[in-house]
Amino acid sequence: MAFSLPFPAAILGTNVQGDLGPLTMYTGTPGRVIYFLRAPPKEPPSPRQLHVLAKWVAAANLWWSLEDQQRETWLLIARRAGLRITGYNLFVWWAVVQDNGPIQTLELQTGLSVLP
Repeated sequence: MAFSLPFPAAILGTNVQGDLGPLTMYTGTPGRVIYFLRAPPKEPPSPRQLHVLAKWVAAANLWWSLEDQQRETWLLIARRAGLRITGYNLFVWWAVVQDNGPIQTLELQTGLSVLP
């Protein structure tokens, strides 16, 4: 059963989407937050889903294997470039996609070097 009562996040003026604790929420029209109890998946993850999850986990583990200075440089390149994502998000994207072109462009724009 879905509810469309005022939710505290709506009072704060946020656009809610996703899971928070035991609730699943989204913003409906006209801007009301709809929320309901989160339901567990009906089926276990597929092999493809497990493969994709493993890639994201490997990228996150690779982030934590970097030296502190390397992580700080990734964070700084995202800030200097004015990106709307963090250096962590940029690194994880790069680790999963393996596309050096956009990172090389950011290196030229910011004067920082992050690629090996």
